[in-house]
Amino acid sequence: QVRLVESGGGLVQPGGSLRLSCAASESIFRFNAMGWYRQAPGKQRELVAAIISGGTINYADSVKGRFTISRDNAKNTVYLQMNSLKPEDTAVYYCNAYVYGVHYWGQGTQVTVSS
Repeated sequence: QVRLVESGGGLVQPGGSLRLSCAASESIFRFNAMGWYRQAPGKQRELVAAIISGGTINYADSVKGRFTISRDNAKNTVYLQMNSLKPEDTAVYYCNAYVYGVHYWGQGTQVTVSS
């Protein structure tokens, strides 16, 4: 059972930045993929960014050029650097790990972009 713990959410003004962290309970080197999803009130959960084993990175069109996903295998941690935040980025952000056909989720961290 993989455990994922997110941190770094909070309240930020439009145009500001936040960095989310996701710490895994075991080595992420063997994971097939890790990523970040978000869910805004009344909307479906959507993919924000993902790193596939081998190094491929995917971003949602809405965050390209503003968000950057990265990983630190030594710390078993994945990060999401979010810049130029907009009110429409407000959501609960979830870390996800895909390991041999099984999806694991963190508990989520709230990001609110508001003046």
